[in-house]
Amino acid sequence: MDPMILSVLYVWCMLNQDQIVSFWFGTQFRAMYLPWVLLAFRMILSGGGLSEIVGILVGHLYFFLAFKYPQDFGGASLLQTPQFLYNYFPGRAPGTGLFSRPPQERSGSWGRGNRLGGN
Repeated sequence: MDPMILSVLYVWCMLNQDQIVSFWFGTQFRAMYLPWVLLAFRMILSGGGLSEIVGILVGHLYFFLAFKYPQDFGGASLLQTPQFLYNYFPGRAPGTGLFSRPPQERSGSWGRGNRLGGN
């Protein structure tokens, strides 16, 4: 399970490279370094890290074949999402997801409100 989670995390981190993420005790860095920080953290704590390396390699392979090769090198898209997944999970336009909606403008009057400490 760890390699799968880390591979998905790797793809997200590469798509959001400039996003600032926080780690333990408020340590902040760019998202592109998060998989490597997690690998180093695992190596320090348990001396392992093989499953993290496998997850990073799988994520890197997927990211390269799905995004980098077709966009940057002009190659054919080597990975296609099967149609039954599109049928089962309908796609959404960017910015229309449940958590990615921009706040809506309030219309009309806000009212008088109440003054603090007043009667």
